[in-house]
Amino acid sequence: MEGLISAVLGDIVSRAISIMVKKCHEQTPTEEDQQRLHQLLMRISAVVEEADGRCITNRGMIRQISTVKEQMFRGYFLLDAFRCREKKMEDKEVSFAKSKFNPAKRFRLLSSNSQIESMIIGRDSSKELKQVILVLENMVADMKEFAIFLMSYPRIYRQPYGAYLFFDKCMFGRQMERELAISFLLHAEPLGNEKIGVLPIVGPPLVGKSTLVEHVCYDDRVRNHFSLILLYIENDLKDEAVTTFRDNCVIKHQNVALDGERSLLIIELLGDVDRVAWKRLMQSAEIRMTHGSKIIITSQSEKIVSFGTTEALRLNYLSKEAYWYFFRMLVFGSTDPEEHPKLTSIAMEIVCEMSGSFIFAYIVSTLLRGNLSGRFWCRVLRHLTEHRQKNLFLLGEYPLVDGRPRYVWSMAKTQRGSKDIKFFICGDYQKGPASHGEVPKITAVDLLSGTWSAMPQGKFEALSWRSRIPPYYIYTADCQFVRRESGLTLTA
Repeated sequence: MEGLISAVLGDIVSRAISIMVKKCHEQTPTEEDQQRLHQLLMRISAVVEEADGRCITNRGMIRQISTVKEQMFRGYFLLDAFRCREKKMEDKEVSFAKSKFNPAKRFRLLSSNSQIESMIIGRDSSKELKQVILVLENMVADMKEFAIFLMSYPRIYRQPYGAYLFFDKCMFGRQMERELAISFLLHAEPLGNEKIGVLPIVGPPLVGKSTLVEHVCYDDRVRNHFSLILLYIENDLKDEAVTTFRDNCVIKHQNVALDGERSLLIIELLGDVDRVAWKRLMQSAEIRMTHGSKIIITSQSEKIVSFGTTEALRLNYLSKEAYWYFFRMLVFGSTDPEEHPKLTSIAMEIVCEMSGSFIFAYIVSTLLRGNLSGRFWCRVLRHLTEHRQKNLFLLGEYPLVDGRPRYVWSMAKTQRGSKDIKFFICGDYQKGPASHGEVPKITAVDLLSGTWSAMPQGKFEALSWRSRIPPYYIYTADCQFVRRESGLTLTA
């Protein structure tokens, strides 16, 4: 009887597996489609690389380049995703062939990563890939005229870097927003208009608002237009007096040749906005600032949108396609991920766990580049998943932006005495210019990988990430090692 049940169960599971494998193969694009997409992406990438090396100021050209990049990100995402799925199917089929007959185990192998795969590849992905090929073919057909216009713009001279170093030293994915902000600043106000032009920039924390503003202020067109650029950074404007406001500002740039002319005021608010204080500040600015002066205000609060004299710039996290391209360049650099199909597959699953965080991308890519073992990358993925699930379970949300204590994933299994050592973040990331204050010697990578030279005692500060692009912020975290014989506990 048991033999009969086993045979029937085996037959049912085998048929289910055959149907699912056949369905997956039917949904997979042909090899010719993937080769064609790869060829198109190579040609598009060459044009994009050339465009990134040119100083382009025309908004129409920038908009067209942004469209080309968006389709390029989309194409690389789909191409890598399909390659990863094919690699998974091959690995699973090999596992079926090698393993002894175990229906339940074989079924688990086939469905183990269905959730991750559904996040990466949609139901109509094959159709979407063909649409991307069609769009890229049309772009390539019109590329000759575009390339002629592109060559008319001057080159940006910079030292050569490896691909991942180049990405570490440039602002990624904000070229259109940068040019819109510069266009606003250079726009001449009509005579008789005494109001100060205000551009609000709103977005979630750590999305790149300060970085965007800094790159705008570094532009020679902006520096030659304003005699003075001031920066004000506080929680809010509530307790700020008009008479002392200027004293609390930092001079970002001063052009002696334009002394006494237009000025630019950058206001970065870390907290909410007080409308009464803002109205008082604007009344003073219209009296004290010369005609043609401008203000840029940044905040997480949507309230600042109503303060603008022009449409607000809204910064959001990168799309999954753009974020994957950013991460793959940090991890693989100039190397084609096709040369490492297993690592690429793991990397795509890792990206799904990082919530679009730039800091996560830099930390994790540093870990992965230091060890190209598939086993090590799987450990990173496992701990990232644990990190997300623990915080969801303990705090009910992820990612966290309000500074509450939270569990931190760690691969360090150092045995000191008879107890394992784990650590937690007791305070949110703090940021400040790298030139001010002492930079922590212990890095997040050291803590996560267990490579610190001497274990700190009690609470300590760790360097999460040090930005290599203006405004050169450092991101730190207050940490604490906690000893527990069993279980995990967050400490305040």
